[in-house]
Amino acid sequence: MSGWTWLHPEGELPKLVLLNSLTRQKEVFTPRGDVVNWYNCGPTVYDASHMGHARSYMTFDIMRRVIQNYFGYRVKYVMNITDVDDKIILRARRNYLFEQYIASAPSTDQLNADVTSALEVFSAKAEAEEEPAKQAMLQKTIATVTAALEAAKAAPSDDATKRLLAAAKDPLALKLDNERGAEVSDYSIFSKLSQFWEREYFNDMDKLGVLPPDVLTRVTEYVPEVVSFVQRIIDNGYAYESNGSVYFDTPKYATADGHHYPKLKPEQVGDAAALVDGEGELTATSEKKSQRDFALWKKSKPGEPAWDSPWGKGRPGWHIECSAMCADAFGELIDIHTGGIDLAFPHHDNEIAQSEAFYGCDQWCNYFLHSGHVKIQNLKMSKSLKNFISIKQVLSDYTPAQLRLCFLMHSWHATLDYSDNSMRDAVGFEKTLKEFFLNVKSMLHSATPLSYHDLTAADSAILDKFLADKLAIHAALCDNINTPQVIRIVRDLITSVNVYQADVEKEGRTPHAETLAQIARYVTGLFTMFGVIETDGAIGFPVNAAADVSVAEEASKFAAVYSSFYQHVAELAGDDAELKALVTDALTEMTADSLSKVSV
Repeated sequence: MSGWTWLHPEGELPKLVLLNSLTRQKEVFTPRGDVVNWYNCGPTVYDASHMGHARSYMTFDIMRRVIQNYFGYRVKYVMNITDVDDKIILRARRNYLFEQYIASAPSTDQLNADVTSALEVFSAKAEAEEEPAKQAMLQKTIATVTAALEAAKAAPSDDATKRLLAAAKDPLALKLDNERGAEVSDYSIFSKLSQFWEREYFNDMDKLGVLPPDVLTRVTEYVPEVVSFVQRIIDNGYAYESNGSVYFDTPKYATADGHHYPKLKPEQVGDAAALVDGEGELTATSEKKSQRDFALWKKSKPGEPAWDSPWGKGRPGWHIECSAMCADAFGELIDIHTGGIDLAFPHHDNEIAQSEAFYGCDQWCNYFLHSGHVKIQNLKMSKSLKNFISIKQVLSDYTPAQLRLCFLMHSWHATLDYSDNSMRDAVGFEKTLKEFFLNVKSMLHSATPLSYHDLTAADSAILDKFLADKLAIHAALCDNINTPQVIRIVRDLITSVNVYQADVEKEGRTPHAETLAQIARYVTGLFTMFGVIETDGAIGFPVNAAADVSVAEEASKFAAVYSSFYQHVAELAGDDAELKALVTDALTEMTADSLSKVSV
């Protein structure tokens, strides 16, 4: 053996790369330690979950499954719930005051006068709105309320009153809040609203098959941690108190050595509308040194929930909650931070700044991943514009598996146009999968096991394609978890299997059972990993049992009878090519039509 040296084989499998919003390019994923610390921005719970939520949370559910179950990383997945916020306070308070108003049973004249007054307030709001889309939405509401008011005046009735109250809820609630919002002292109205919508959110996620987080945090449970976090930023010189609130000193931080702001969206640094939106409707702006500064701690005004702090009664700012909860869950640094692209600026940029000001570092998070926008019929989806579809509405038309397939067919970071066409593609691919699984199970039901020694050229070709496609799928998953490419490869593989089966059967031979079983089990495992199939250990989608015999078993027997009959009739046709073609086409169409009606 002396003089012989083992040579290491050449070649290297691709590594997982992810599109990192911090660099705007794909970066090799390298976690800091044995466990991937992953923080995902959760919802602000004040209304129904919609398609934007479904896109973000299902997208990162798919990526989490791939990173955990395909690449084998151990993940600690933490998500927050924002259960106190300007939007929650305003929605809860206005709902409460509106319900009180209805309970007071105002007279017809009083209601008409109140709606007229509310329209004046609402019209002033519409005129002050600078965003065209929001202004158009407000003006549409004004037109609807005006029409309902005129109808109620022209023909007073109980029904007209109900229609007017329904139409005028937003203007009336705004008027009532302006007049009496500060009088609200029952702070349970805020927690009742947030707790209700949190339950609804998790009900929706459960229906969508989204895995629960390993750790769930709520900002109302972390107020002491937030106060300590804010105090340390003050001590480090990057925040200041003003009239009972605390603000992050953005210009000072941005010009300090070793710090950079903003990192994710530097082109939006002067976006006044985004900055105002990030602060919330209830945040004072005159107390800031700079309009670029953002609230870490907000002084509570009458009619708002409040907690004790060194700066007086107040509540956490929006951005600070994620930083404080990340610190508690992970310690100093995190691997992955995820959320919708709409959160990149200012929310995530502010998170980065305050966390790096707290730790005195310049890279708090290694990978920021952002899911793409959702459009509805090619129009921007926005809850504030009331242009959104709730998850419940979506699930009344499509199954969770079909919605998940739709997301898999689009790049996770790209804009998705949710439409009948996009869902039609997903439903069509689901049908392709089901028919593929059914055909393979049908063949396996009557197949005789063959040795690999008996492989024909066609058998070897389909096996080689399968092995090559597995490598291609691995490369696609390594390449930024490119699920659209995976779908294309699987679709092509299924087509090749169908052609192989048809060609072999025309030759009077039996397809190689074990090869087809391997392919079907692999595809089943792939879509189980993606969360599309809730596997019962068998090939394909699980089916409901009926008595002692499953639908799949019955379908397999049914298909086997068709196959046998097909062979018999073809033999009877003999050398008559035209007759054989007619019989073949008719039986093939009958078989496909029958099998497509079987739910597997």
